Amino acid sequence: MTVAVLMMAHATALSAFTLKELSVESQTCVACHKVDNTSIYEQWGSSKHYRANVGCFECHMAQEGEEDAFEHYGEMISILVTPKDCSRCHEKEVHEFATSHHAKGGRILGSLDNILAEVVEGNQGLVTPGFPHGNSAAAVNGCWQCHGSIVKVLEGGQLDPVTWPNTGIGRINPDGSEGACSACHSRHEFSAAQARTPDTCGKCHMGPDHPQIEIYNESKHGIAYRANIDKMNLDSPKWVVGEDYNAAPTCATCHMSATPDQPVTHDIGLRISWNNRPAISVRPEVSDAKMGLPGKDISWEERRANMNNVCINCHAQSFVDGFYVQYDGLIDLYHEKFAEPGLALYNAAQPLLSKPKFSNKIDFVWFEIWHHEGRRARHGASMMGPDYTHWHGTYEIARNFYTEYIPELKELVEHNLHSDVAERKAAAEALGKLLDETLNNKNHAWYLNKMDPAEQERRAKSAAEFKSRYQ
Repeated sequence: MTVAVLMMAHATALSAFTLKELSVESQTCVACHKVDNTSIYEQWGSSKHYRANVGCFECHMAQEGEEDAFEHYGEMISILVTPKDCSRCHEKEVHEFATSHHAKGGRILGSLDNILAEVVEGNQGLVTPGFPHGNSAAAVNGCWQCHGSIVKVLEGGQLDPVTWPNTGIGRINPDGSEGACSACHSRHEFSAAQARTPDTCGKCHMGPDHPQIEIYNESKHGIAYRANIDKMNLDSPKWVVGEDYNAAPTCATCHMSATPDQPVTHDIGLRISWNNRPAISVRPEVSDAKMGLPGKDISWEERRANMNNVCINCHAQSFVDGFYVQYDGLIDLYHEKFAEPGLALYNAAQPLLSKPKFSNKIDFVWFEIWHHEGRRARHGASMMGPDYTHWHGTYEIARNFYTEYIPELKELVEHNLHSDVAERKAAAEALGKLLDETLNNKNHAWYLNKMDPAEQERRAKSAAEFKSRYQ
C-alpha cells in the first residue's frame, strides 16, 4: 500500500477515532522509541491518542515532496506535527485556532518588540546553515519561543536549529499552517487537563508587559484555584463550569472552555471586550479587521455577553455588571489621562528626536509607559488584580510620566527653541505649546499646583479626618 493511500485510509479512520488496533507503522515506531525514548513512550501511553490507537505514524506521517519530509526506516515522516496535521482529526478546533490571534503570534517578526530583541539587545552572531547572515540569540531564545518563528527546513527534511525546537503559539510551519497545538497540549500526552491549568498559559502570559499569570495568582480566582485544586476535576471529558466543577475558574474557564450554554472555543478572543495590547486599547473586532480575521464581524458587545455567560455561573448579575463598570472606568482613566495625551506628545516630538528609534531616552520612557505599565494596569483591572492595577500599573505610569517623560520633553523643547534650523524651532514651539496645554488640563493641573480650590479643600478635609482616626 502506498504512503498516499495509507494517509487517506488513516485520515478517514482517524476522523472518527475508529482505528481498531495500532497500525503496523506505529507498532514499528514504538518498538524502538519505547527503548530509546522511554519518557515519550510513557507519555503517549497515558494519552487518549493511545487509547484510540493513534500512534507515532498517524501524527508524523508525511508525503514525498513535502518540504520537511524525509525517509525514516522505510517510511516518509516529518519532525513537525502542525495544526494542518492535527486537523485530520480535530478539524473544528484547528479552524477556530487558525482564525484566532494566537495563530498569528509569529507575525511579531519585524515589529517594534522584535526590533528591540534583534538590534537593540542583540546582534547577528547566531549563524546556522539556514541563516548564514545570522540571527539574534535574544530573539531566538526569547520572542520566538512564545510567538513562534518561521521554521526553516534544511536539506533532507531536517530543521534549522535556530527555528527548532520551537512551540511558539504562532509558529509559521513549512506546510503553510500557523501555530503549534503543542504550545498548550504538550507532547506526547497532549493532555486537556494540562491545557486547562493556568501555568500552561503562564509560559508566555507573564512578565513586565503582560503579567496575566501573576495577576491571576494575586486575584481571588487564583487564590481559590490553589486552595481547591483537588476539586477542579481537570480530567473531566467535558469540563463544564457549574456542572463538573465550581471551586474556581482558570484561564481556560473564562476564555475558551464550555459553559452550560456555550461550547468550547479555540479562539480565545471571542470573550474579550477590549484589546489591551496597543498604546490605546481598541475593541477586538477592530484588531481582528486589521489582521483580516473573521472576528471582525463579531462585536465587542457580543463578546462581552459571551464572557458574561461564563461569569454568571459563579456570580450574581449585579456583581458582573459592577465589575465591568470598574474595568471600563480604568480603561477610560488610562486613555484620557495618559495614553492619548502621551501619544500626542510623542508624535509631536518626532521631528526633534534622533534616529533610529530607541537611540533616545524618550523612546524608552514612552515605550515602557504604555507597553509595560499601561498594559499591567489594564490587564490588572481586567482580571481583578488590584496590586498590578495600582502599584505595578497606574502608580508606575504616573511616576514615569511626571518624573521621566515630561522632564525629557521639556528639555527637548528648550534645546531646540533657539535652533538655527527653522523646522526644528517650529517643531519645538509646537511641542512646547502642546505640552503646556496638556499640563494645564484638569487631569494634570495638580502638577502645576493649579488644583481646583474646591478639590483642594475636600482633600485637606479628608486628610484631616484620616489623621484624626489614628491619634
